[in-house]
Amino acid sequence: MGVVHVLAVLAAAVLFGTTGTSQALGPDGTTPLSIGVVRMVIGGTGLAVIAFLLAARHARRRPAGDAPPPRLGPRPLSLMVLTGACLAIYQPLFFLGTERNGVAVGTVVALGSAPILAGLLEWALTRRMPSPTWMGATALATLGVVLLGFGGEAGGTGGTDPVGLLGSIGAGASFAVIANAQRRLLDEGWDPFTVVGSMGASSAVICAFAVPFVDLSWLGTTSGLVMALWLGLATISVAYVLFTWGLSGLTAATAATLTLGEPLTAGILGIVVLGEQLSALAIVGLAVLGAGLALLAWGSRSPRDPKPYAVEA
Repeated sequence: MGVVHVLAVLAAAVLFGTTGTSQALGPDGTTPLSIGVVRMVIGGTGLAVIAFLLAARHARRRPAGDAPPPRLGPRPLSLMVLTGACLAIYQPLFFLGTERNGVAVGTVVALGSAPILAGLLEWALTRRMPSPTWMGATALATLGVVLLGFGGEAGGTGGTDPVGLLGSIGAGASFAVIANAQRRLLDEGWDPFTVVGSMGASSAVICAFAVPFVDLSWLGTTSGLVMALWLGLATISVAYVLFTWGLSGLTAATAATLTLGEPLTAGILGIVVLGEQLSALAIVGLAVLGAGLALLAWGSRSPRDPKPYAVEA
């Protein structure tokens, strides 16, 4: 099942990668905060509904001889809420980085730091060293992201803003925490759909408190409504169901590295849909990033050790 789980995470990364293009094609008058809040409220709610329905379906199909599902205690509940909180704070941190240092550099730092931090956090929690394949693939993919980012910023000037840098690293760290917290819940016997549904519900509740403080007039336009629904339902609801189900057969470090398919998708869409011109260095970065993801997919053909909790899609 390793390849199937790899493909699920890659599909989630592709959906994640449509975010920037969707925003660029959206209406005027939007702000990163207002888009982020609406995206989380719609996407988190949709994620909870879809995932909990799938969890109920899985529970009905559980064989009679299987062990009963784990009980909801303080530790799993806190981990579930933690994933929702991290999902809610990811976007303002990410947009802080891109606002201070530009989209290319901010994205490079956030997405490039996520797999590294996920691997380090997993090692700190489990003392299980990532595989040599993961190390090589992560190094190759991260190099591709760096080349892509700095290739796109070849004509830029000025230094890196430290506050923006902290914001981007914080975004990467929040994603690393999500991957590892969900991995712990899966290892304890929770099915992937319950795990991701709780994340969606808690993130939607957290972001709903910010709705009165943002301008949502752009939602009254057709393009604004379409953008909000796509960003919420496709890039959050569907994408995170795919990501968490894929995570059930992979390590947190491997899943985080596979999500580097997001900048690969964003770069391709920028060229094809938005007509952006990339430098030769950025094109090389896309190729290197693709090679790193291919290496990781090839190395993930064998089952995860220890064997993960399995669930039918």
